[in-house]
Amino acid sequence: MFGIFRPAPHQPLIEQDKIDSTYKRYRWQIFISIFVGYAAYYLVRKNFSLAMPFLIEEYGYSKGELGIALSAVSIAYGLSKFLMGSVSDRSNPRYFLTTGLLISAGIMFIFGFSDWALQSVSTIFILLFLNGWAQGMGWPACGRTMVHWFSGNERGRTVSFWNIAHNVGGGLIGPIFILGMSWFNDWQSAFYLPAAVASFVAVFVFLTLRDTPQSLGLPSIEDYREDYPKNYDQSHEQELSAKQIFLSYVLNNKLLWYIAVANAFVYLIRYGVLDWAPTYLSEAKDFSINKSSWAYFLYEWAGIPGTLLCGYISDKWFKGRRAPAAILYMVLVLMAVLIYWLNPAGNPAVDIAALMAIGFLIYGPVMLIGLFALELVPKKAAGTAAGLTGLFGYLGGAVIANIALGYTVDHFGWDGGFVLLVGGCIGSIVLIGMTLKHEIAHEQSKKH
Repeated sequence: MFGIFRPAPHQPLIEQDKIDSTYKRYRWQIFISIFVGYAAYYLVRKNFSLAMPFLIEEYGYSKGELGIALSAVSIAYGLSKFLMGSVSDRSNPRYFLTTGLLISAGIMFIFGFSDWALQSVSTIFILLFLNGWAQGMGWPACGRTMVHWFSGNERGRTVSFWNIAHNVGGGLIGPIFILGMSWFNDWQSAFYLPAAVASFVAVFVFLTLRDTPQSLGLPSIEDYREDYPKNYDQSHEQELSAKQIFLSYVLNNKLLWYIAVANAFVYLIRYGVLDWAPTYLSEAKDFSINKSSWAYFLYEWAGIPGTLLCGYISDKWFKGRRAPAAILYMVLVLMAVLIYWLNPAGNPAVDIAALMAIGFLIYGPVMLIGLFALELVPKKAAGTAAGLTGLFGYLGGAVIANIALGYTVDHFGWDGGFVLLVGGCIGSIVLIGMTLKHEIAHEQSKKH
C-alpha cells in the first residue's frame, strides 16, 4: 500500500496507568465514527431509487432501462467489496473509509447538478457503477477496525449494533428527501442533499477514526482484554501481503466458501422481498402507494431490533458460535415468507406484520455471515474474507433478486416468484447447516 493509505506504524507502549482510560475512550470514539460513517454510505447508495419516478416522467425512461442502470450498483459493489476488501486489509481505515464516502458523495453531486449525467442510460450506468465501486470501500474498512478494537467474546454484540447503521442510513433517506423537496422544491435534491450530509460525515470520520490500537501506543485488543482466539499468536499482529491473504487464508478455507455461497441465498431473500415489496403489495394485495411505502419503511427499521437480538443470541445462547443463530433466524424467515405469500388479499395487517417479521429476521443472518467471515481468518485478512461473502451476496443474490425474480414473475406470476424465494430460504438453511458441522470441526482443529 502506498502513501496516506499505508497502515499506521506501531508506536511504543504508553504508560501502563494510562492504557485503560485511553483504550476505553478510543473504543467509544472509533465505534461512533464507523457507525456514523457507514450510515452515511447508505445515504448515497439507495437515494437513486427516490428519483426514478421523476426520471420516468421527465426523461421518458422505462422501468426496465432504469432497472438495468440500477443493477450497476449491485454488480460493482459485489466486485468491489471483495477486491477493495483485500486492499483495505493493507490500508489505514481512517483514509480508506473517508475516501470511499467522498467519492460516492461526489457522484451524487454530479447527478444533482449536472443535466448531462441523466441524459442516457449508459451514462447513468457508468456513474452508478463507479458509485457502487466506492461503496465497496465501506464495509471492509469497518470490519478491519472492529477486529482490531473489539475481541472475540464481545464481537457478536458489537458487530450486530454496528450493522444497524445501514438500516439507520437507509431509513433516513426518505425524510431527507422530503426535507429537500420542502426547502428547494427540486426532486434532484434526492441526490445533492444526502451528498452534502455524507460529505460532512466524511470530515467527521477523518477527524475521529484511527487505525490499530498499536498505532496509538496501546496493546493489542487480545492483550488488553485477555481474550485470545484459540490459535492466537503474535503473527496475527503482522501485516500480510495480498498473496499471503489469498493463498493462506481465503482460497483454501472451506468454511469461508460455504458461508459465502449461503450468503447468496440470504441476499436473494433480503433483496427479493425488499425490492419487490411495493410492486407485489400493489398488484397482488391491493395496497395503495402510501401504504406500500410505509410497509417498505417498516421492513427496513424492523431489522434494527432483530439484528441486535441476533447478535445477543449468538454470543449468549450459542457461546459465540454463529451458525446456530443464523439457522434459527432463517427457519423463522421461511415461515414469515410463507405467510406473506399465502395470506389472501384483504388482510393488510397480516401482510405488514409478515413483511416486518422478514425484515426483523433477515438482517440477523446478513450480519452473522459477515461476522463469521471476520472470525474465520486472522484479523489482517478480515477485509478480504468479508469481501468474499459480499461478492457472493451481491453478484449471486442481489442481482438474481432483481433480474431472475422479475423474469420469473413475468412468466409464472407471483406464485412462481415466491417458489424461488422459498427455495432460497431452504438453500440458505441447508448451506448454513453444512457450516455448522464444519464450524465444530474448525473449533476442534484450533484446539490442537
